[in-house]
Amino acid sequence: MDFTRDEGQDAVAEVVVSLLEREPARDIALWPSLVESGLLSVALPERFGGDGMGLPEVSVLLTELATDAVAVPALPTLGFGLLPLLSLLPDSVAERVFPEVAKGAVLTAALSEPAAPFAVKPETAAVADGDSVRITGHKVAVPYAEEARWLLIPTNSGIALIDSDAKGLIRVPSPVSGGIPECTVRLDRVRIPADQLLPGGLAELHRLALASIGAVADGLLKGALVLTAEHLRTRRQFGRPLAEFQAVAQQIADLYVVSRTLHVAAVSANWALAQQDSSPEHQARIDDDLDVLAYSVAADLPAAMQKCHHLHGGLGVDITHPMHRYYSQAKDIARWLGGASFRLDRLGARCSST
Repeated sequence: MDFTRDEGQDAVAEVVVSLLEREPARDIALWPSLVESGLLSVALPERFGGDGMGLPEVSVLLTELATDAVAVPALPTLGFGLLPLLSLLPDSVAERVFPEVAKGAVLTAALSEPAAPFAVKPETAAVADGDSVRITGHKVAVPYAEEARWLLIPTNSGIALIDSDAKGLIRVPSPVSGGIPECTVRLDRVRIPADQLLPGGLAELHRLALASIGAVADGLLKGALVLTAEHLRTRRQFGRPLAEFQAVAQQIADLYVVSRTLHVAAVSANWALAQQDSSPEHQARIDDDLDVLAYSVAADLPAAMQKCHHLHGGLGVDITHPMHRYYSQAKDIARWLGGASFRLDRLGARCSST
């Protein structure tokens, strides 16, 4: 296993870092610059004007953006939307969707239903109606649902690709911790063409979403740790830098351990998922790695962010301070995963089954 970045991943990272050095925006105002940079096209097939790359490059992109706690729809568009659709969309639909993604169209996926994070047996129903399909159901915590051009809606018969202007699609904004908007989504007999109901694909959607969330979590903690270490180096108390106090030094050391552990879990899971190996042994390894990663993010990331807040003192709770962006995004993605107890149950079920 070689987790070293290749030239393609390094190139993507360099473009992101260069962009963030030039552009001051860290919210949706940065989105047009991401479009102009060509970063949204890295995973698109070459015949649609893309670079033909895949999960490794998208993961690097997401990690680098998260290192600065950038609040743009890159995670849902690329990790929840584009990557799963690459293997699912028929050409007739891909010809409409993929060029629009390159131009900045937002994608998202409704991964959860009420009381069912990452629902493995969706209750949302898809019913055939002549040459079309009717979709009825209820989804929660859908990021960027109002901004999305298309939504991926898991149903009991496959994944439905829903146009944002479809009749019967209702999106109600939900309260969130920070700058990433989300909605509750209701579908009342929403009609879609039959070729926009994509059979299967739910397991792969969940895998790619977990891997992408892990990449974001890796970047968020890395960025928050750099911010905290700099604060401790420059902030003085009783005439000494905070970093020289033993209790403070121990806490920042603990955070470095958590950050490195999360980084290894994220890189390992993304590497495994990117391999072209369909053997049962490798597929089991992928799911093991992803379950460990999901638990690590849900359990360790919010606690680490809380400790970073504590080390910042009163500065950390000021919403104009960058630490607020890291903490709020970390809380949101941990909630999307279902929380630590839910992820521990999933991990325990996997262990007991093997």
